[in-house]
Amino acid sequence: MSSPIIYIVVPVFNEARVIGPVVQALRRIYEHVVVVDDASRDGSAIRAREAGAKVLRHAINRGQGASLQTGIDYALVHGAGIIVTFDGDGQHCVEDIANLVKPIIDGEADVVLGSRFLEPGNEIPIGRRMLLRFALIFTRVMSGMSVTDTHNGLRAFSARAARLVRISLDRMAHASELIDQIHVLRLKCVERPVRIIYTAYSLEKGQKTSGALAIIWDYLMGKLV
Repeated sequence: MSSPIIYIVVPVFNEARVIGPVVQALRRIYEHVVVVDDASRDGSAIRAREAGAKVLRHAINRGQGASLQTGIDYALVHGAGIIVTFDGDGQHCVEDIANLVKPIIDGEADVVLGSRFLEPGNEIPIGRRMLLRFALIFTRVMSGMSVTDTHNGLRAFSARAARLVRISLDRMAHASELIDQIHVLRLKCVERPVRIIYTAYSLEKGQKTSGALAIIWDYLMGKLV
């Protein structure tokens, strides 16, 4: 049996400083790398294209959730068997992808979520750890799923799961929305440990407390419509 075609979807907004090396690292192993540029103003699309990615571009800034759905739709149309979502800020490790897609290839899961909390070794800043724990409790209460890491952008979907899941929340609340849908659709989901590389750059661009409150608001409003 031939191996499924793997597409890597990378949402990007103003990541020109780092997206080139991220794409280059992915392309050393994976042929199909799709960068969705969410109306960046810093040349991110140019850097990603130079590094070998297929670049899709939003005319206006819509948010990470919308970027992921754009990339997933493109991958499905072009024959993806497995779709991996991968952050563009340099926090994720390409080597973790193989471990993430294996349960799907083996027929053991429809969705695989990366978790930074399953194994020791991730040196998570205390402020970020507290924010992530709060988000985790909120998601567990709202979705009923006992996951260990909610807002981790490294995930893998079978083509079947990717067709069933639809991201309607354009911005960062999509992470909790995805967990909800996985639960409601009864998709078989497992977690696998991944490493997160925290740098001054990624921490500067990461979620703040005010942003977390906005995520909760967007998520709850999404529940009402």
